[in-house]
This record gives sequence, C-alpha cells and structure tokens, in this order.
Amino acid sequence: MSSGDQTRVRLDKWLWAARFYKTRALAADAVEKGKVELNGERAKRAKLIQAGDSLRIRLGPYQHLVTVRAVSERRGPASVAATLYEESAEGRRAREAMQIQVKAAQSVSGYERGRPTKKDRRDIEKMRRREEE
Repeated sequence: MSSGDQTRVRLDKWLWAARFYKTRALAADAVEKGKVELNGERAKRAKLIQAGDSLRIRLGPYQHLVTVRAVSERRGPASVAATLYEESAEGRRAREAMQIQVKAAQSVSGYERGRPTKKDRRDIEKMRRREEE
C-alpha cells in the first residue's frame, strides 16, 4: 500500500502515529479497555478509520475530542502528527478546565513543608508526653 492511495488505517496505528500513545501496544490496550470511542461507539483496535471520523480519547483525567484530518501508518515528528487531527473547541475548553482542577487539587495537599525537622519532632514528643500525664 503506497502512501498516495492510503485512505484508511487501523485505529491503533493511527493513535500511535498521531502521538496520543508512545507505543502501538499502549494504543491497542487503551482501545481494548474502552478509553477510545470512534464516532460515539466503542471500537476494536483493528477498526479502519478515515478522514472525517470523530474520536473521543481519554488519557488519564483528560479527554480529547478530535476529528481525523488525515491518516498515517508511520510515526513522524510531532509537527506532522499534529496535522493528522483537529481538536474541537469544546474538547479543548473541557481539557483546560480539567487541567486547572488537577493543579488546584495538587496544591491543597497538606505536606508542603516536607519532613518534620528535629525541633518539630521534639515539640511533638513534648506534646505527647503532656497528653499522657
């Protein structure tokens, strides 16, 4: 199959070529686990996709809503991979909102200072001794 007449390609190959996943095995695994929907339905990894198809891809807490612009079986540079799809404005807004939520959740953790210092440990021990008496 030459690249000129190529109009359809396997879903797992396309996800790998478009750089959503680092390996084809990871892409195939994500499809099998239902993290990728093709035109609103679960798809198998060998499903042939073509330009115009819509995909919903879940990567961690983020969700990408993309439309396939071109197909490729070969993984190229990121600049070329970005031309294979177009992300919807709705999906981009939702992903950016989720990004803000994730950053906010990470900043709320109670361990900002790290381990207690030797002085902190001594103070904690003094408080425990007072409570026992």
